Amino acid sequence: MRRKDREMDREFGLKVIDKSIYGVLSMVDNDNELYGVPLSIARDGNTLYFHSAMDGRKVKALKENPKVSVVFVGETKIPEIYSNEELDEIMKDKSKAGILSSKVFTTEFESAIVVGRVKLVEDDEERVRGLRLICEKYTPTKMVYFPMAVKAGLKGTNVYSIEIEEITAKRKKYNVNGEELKWGRIE
Repeated sequence: MRRKDREMDREFGLKVIDKSIYGVLSMVDNDNELYGVPLSIARDGNTLYFHSAMDGRKVKALKENPKVSVVFVGETKIPEIYSNEELDEIMKDKSKAGILSSKVFTTEFESAIVVGRVKLVEDDEERVRGLRLICEKYTPTKMVYFPMAVKAGLKGTNVYSIEIEEITAKRKKYNVNGEELKWGRIE
């Protein structure tokens, strides 16, 4: 990671995974072409779960090359550190121009990148557990209907797991005084 001052620890990365709306799975397909696809992904400990149809480009690619990377993006926002009046004052002093690019035309963000190997889950109990985790994350208010849905859809659904071999996390965030919170600082 080039910006070590923005690096966060493993636990921070796991939290980003858990609150991310989706993860982008990146792989190499059968023609040695890069292929990335956004997925609904849930985590259980050191294992990520996602589902798919039983055929298609992704299924074929994962069978040929199980090594993958998954990118997760957590909270993002444009910082509002300066009022328009303060920005007008900055504009009067060319020596302060760097403030515009570093603190005005920028984005606060948090992200995590996982590297691991995909495995097609064969055991029906683990397949149901993976699907349950996904559904609890994305449709928690509908879980009363899960047993019927999983019974109807399990036979036509692939469930995959990824054991996290490596995780890196990064964040850019400012405190209330407009100072960037560097490595390890939460607030």
